[in-house]
Amino acid sequence: MAERASSLPTAVARRATGPSSVLHGVTALLPGHGPLLVVVGVFDGLHRGHAYLLRELRRAAGRLGAVPAVLTFDHHPDEIMAGAAPPLLCDPSERLVRLSRAGVAVTIVQHFDEALRRTPYDVFVASIESRTGLAGFLMTPDAAFGHERRGTPQALAALGVREGFTVVVVPPFELRGRQVRSTEIRAAIATGDLATARELLGRRVAVTGEIADRWTDGRGATLAFEVPVALPPPGPYAATLEPAIAPGSAPARPSRAVVRVATDGTLQVDARNGTPKGGRLRVSFVRPA
Repeated sequence: MAERASSLPTAVARRATGPSSVLHGVTALLPGHGPLLVVVGVFDGLHRGHAYLLRELRRAAGRLGAVPAVLTFDHHPDEIMAGAAPPLLCDPSERLVRLSRAGVAVTIVQHFDEALRRTPYDVFVASIESRTGLAGFLMTPDAAFGHERRGTPQALAALGVREGFTVVVVPPFELRGRQVRSTEIRAAIATGDLATARELLGRRVAVTGEIADRWTDGRGATLAFEVPVALPPPGPYAATLEPAIAPGSAPARPSRAVVRVATDGTLQVDARNGTPKGGRLRVSFVRPA
């Protein structure tokens, strides 16, 4: 279905530039949230390819008079699909903040389980349409969702003709002739190639952990992680520290530190200026120390 010229109230455009609404599942959608232009994805890392996709989402939503929306998941689908999730590239709370900063007006965090894995794409689309206005989906040519990944751009476009929504297909983002993929970023981090990982991410490699033990001198702490995160090889690194980035958190000036990646998957943080207050810390890797 071809894109439609915008005939919706300008309030839609204004709403798209305001603070992002975070909804826990499609069932939380209300009529006032739409009409949504949705992109579906894990968005782990929010790398340069994702940044491009979100720019295209904003632009297409503006043309259609729609609300730019992301449908993502509460944990990586590979946990169900493959039995194990890959190491995280971006803390889930930070991901919500970055999506909002990128102009996403509505973020739907959908629980991913075996039932969702088996849900046909048209049934899932109907669950959105039954709750709010649906302007359509933005996809790359190789994108797909739903049971057995049958919700391809072609299948969604055919469904859109019947249901009255559009599918906007954009080319994938490429850097020097190659698509940016999370698997390549993880591989670069795992080998200690922080420069390549930073180039693909568009920012420094960072992890957010929970303070498991604060040192008695107050100059350091041990950080632990609830789930595996993408860490460089064991050893010392120059880094910066700041409180965890989360919705509603105030920006903080990072402090310099030396951190040591331990073989047990924790971080030993030796801060020159003391560890920031709070239970969760964000560590950005600068270079090997």
